Amino acid sequence: MKHLDDIPSTPGKFKPYFHRTRWQSSVAKLAFWSLVFVGLIFIFFYRSPLVSDDPTSTSRRSLRTYSWGGPAWEKRVRSSARLRSRRGFSVLVTGAAGFVGTHVSSALKRRGDGVLGLDNFNDYYDPSLKRARQALLERSGVFVVEGDINDAALLKKLFEVVPFTHVMHLAAQAGVRYAMENPSSYVHSNIAGFVNLLEVCKSANPQPAIVWASSSSVYGLNTKVPFSEKDRTDQPASLYAATKKAGEEIAHTYNHIYGLSLTGLRFFTVYGPWGRPDMAYFFFTRDILKGKPISIFEGVNHGTVARDFTYIDDIVKGCLGALDTAEKSTGTGGKKRGAAQLRVFNLGNTSPVPVTDLVTILERLLKLKAKRNIMKLPRNGDVPFTHANISSAQRELGYKPTIDLQTGLKKFARWYLGYYNGGKKAAS
Repeated sequence: MKHLDDIPSTPGKFKPYFHRTRWQSSVAKLAFWSLVFVGLIFIFFYRSPLVSDDPTSTSRRSLRTYSWGGPAWEKRVRSSARLRSRRGFSVLVTGAAGFVGTHVSSALKRRGDGVLGLDNFNDYYDPSLKRARQALLERSGVFVVEGDINDAALLKKLFEVVPFTHVMHLAAQAGVRYAMENPSSYVHSNIAGFVNLLEVCKSANPQPAIVWASSSSVYGLNTKVPFSEKDRTDQPASLYAATKKAGEEIAHTYNHIYGLSLTGLRFFTVYGPWGRPDMAYFFFTRDILKGKPISIFEGVNHGTVARDFTYIDDIVKGCLGALDTAEKSTGTGGKKRGAAQLRVFNLGNTSPVPVTDLVTILERLLKLKAKRNIMKLPRNGDVPFTHANISSAQRELGYKPTIDLQTGLKKFARWYLGYYNGGKKAAS
């Protein structure tokens, strides 16, 4: 008779044995697929190029094992972040050995703020240039900790050693075109790295105010000019732009939930001394001096490609203005106590210049004729033009760009010729 108990008394009603069997089957399936999922994650993170030790790897973003900690290290961290002005800030600058990071760190130190840098010195472009910037900062009293923003333990330690009042987050995987070669590096740095930083900041006590670098690339396929912060930014033209847009949405979330004060800055084609070798003005200069042809893109129907070139000193003024006007975060220990400040600003020059004019200026400064190779704008994420509306930054940050392209390129060319030994040393 026992077997009769295994038969439902009425259709649709099963006794516990059947219910338990189905439940156990579901758990087994769930456990199986969970193991598969964990295995895939393991393969991605431990077998992908992101953590490859091969120096020839195509990856540029790897979470390496860095040496940090100890009494001597902590002493250097404290010394670098020590204020020299009564009303100064203690600022953690991520990406400090980068182009904008170096200039911002130097400016903060000069005015008496306490500054600590953080950089992973990846090889997206010639690391020796980053090391030279690091040496420049060291001479001005800024210690650059070598580490990755994805290293939560390191970030937590830095906040234990120094109660930072502000974070200037400039670390990012830059470049529109490189995203087609190594998309994982953009997710790793611009999304995962940003989230990791915000996670540490939300739990810090006190929470710092955060200013971070977004990008004019978020405007994507927008055709309305000049670009305003009120314009739509939901049509990114590149993965780089998409990760920066994602960063803005992530910033909104952490502001809303945890009370972090966040200010995003949309940079427009920054140039100047100590710049990035992957930028057009930089490698145009290199190739003109070497007598190599340069590729100049044109839009549809031979349309002009133009950029709102912004000199580095003007960008630095905007960054400092954002720090100076940033309100305190309202959370404590990861819990929001009230509404917090959330802003985004364009930092541009408001004067778009055709790339052909940029080349003409360089020819005049270098006293050499460029070998121009006119090409159609490829479908790699580049957009035909950028043009910033900076009225909000002018009103709220006191931002006012003053350097025109002719003056700025003259300063850059002078630096370039000096740094690369009269143009003879090859720029990577």
